[in-house]
Amino acid sequence: MITHMKKAFPLLLLSALATGCKDIEQMLKTQNQKTTPVSKNYEYPHFPAEAAFTDTVDGKNVKLFTLTNANGIKVALSNYGARVIGFWMPDAKGQMTDIVLGMPDIKSYRQPGAKFFGSIAGRYCNRIAKGIFNLDGVNYQLDLNNGPNSLHGGTTGFHSRVWEGTHQGEQQVVFSYLSADGEEGYPGNMIIKVTYRLTDANELFMEYAATSDKRTVINVTNHNFWNLNGEGSGTINDHELTIAASRFTPVDSTLIPTGIFSVVATPFDFMQPMTIGKRVGDTSSEQIRFGGGYDHNFVLDTVSKGTPVFAARVKGNKSGIVMDVYTTEPGLQFYGGNFMKGEQKLKSGAKDDYRTAFCVETQHFPNSPNQPDFPSTVLEPNTKFVSVTMHRFTVESEK
Repeated sequence: MITHMKKAFPLLLLSALATGCKDIEQMLKTQNQKTTPVSKNYEYPHFPAEAAFTDTVDGKNVKLFTLTNANGIKVALSNYGARVIGFWMPDAKGQMTDIVLGMPDIKSYRQPGAKFFGSIAGRYCNRIAKGIFNLDGVNYQLDLNNGPNSLHGGTTGFHSRVWEGTHQGEQQVVFSYLSADGEEGYPGNMIIKVTYRLTDANELFMEYAATSDKRTVINVTNHNFWNLNGEGSGTINDHELTIAASRFTPVDSTLIPTGIFSVVATPFDFMQPMTIGKRVGDTSSEQIRFGGGYDHNFVLDTVSKGTPVFAARVKGNKSGIVMDVYTTEPGLQFYGGNFMKGEQKLKSGAKDDYRTAFCVETQHFPNSPNQPDFPSTVLEPNTKFVSVTMHRFTVESEK
């Protein structure tokens, strides 16, 4: 399956490498992909109320943004954390299904257990060991917010900031933020822009661009909590997962990578479709014990700086909804909801119970600034960081 997926997408797009995302989008529409026709009269269960997402945080206005494509698929977003609140599409039975877990209002997102749901994580997503990295002979001390380490940019990372938001038609919104020199310990004034774009081929693009006036590091991702059977539908352990990675980065007990190793003969081999839960309880694996399940970075076999290539495929076992992930990033963090505690009330009224969502975070590797053998995350001054991830959604009927 992985070989087929790799060939089907990047070979067709080679001629588009220099022409930008608009041309890539047009070529994607020519693919033989099954889109989902949606009635214009569909109801969207638990769609957030605009009033619940209109607020003031740190003196800045927060509001609700909505994307809608020609098939009636809807995405709700907020400029608080530049986050996705929900994603509505019909399943194999035609039932409108919200496949992104989210909170019912802005105040709920400010609770400690909800802060990363759907947000942009940065400046440095994932972990940096002991919150320290050295750049040009200078040690930079970051906020320690995950045991001995720094996680997702610190306590007040991108997830907790109010971004500027601009609608560009019904299918695109652009969020931008100026991260000041020294924020959470990082050097350089960084301007970052994240564009969410929903196409009529049922694809959600996440396009990142950033510049800095000083040499710095950057690693950003979207932190959606997905359940392809729908928010509040129960465990994701029966979802079917494929990851185009023959290697992963095993971790120590604080989830800092210790190197790069093969997935073969380990519970981390998802090169062929496998249910998430089949080996998640294999406590004979030290890595499963350290992560409490899956919370690991996978080293993608194919990397392209210009054109997103196939990274992962997930299928909801009840809904038939399929999500294919393509990216220009070299890694993908797969997280199986091991630390969900059922403490947050979701917009559907359900709780964020243990392993009722998964994350597929496209990224550079954790702790890269301290591990020179990993792909570099250094951003040179006055150069542009660019990253693109695309999620394509289809539906497979029961056989």
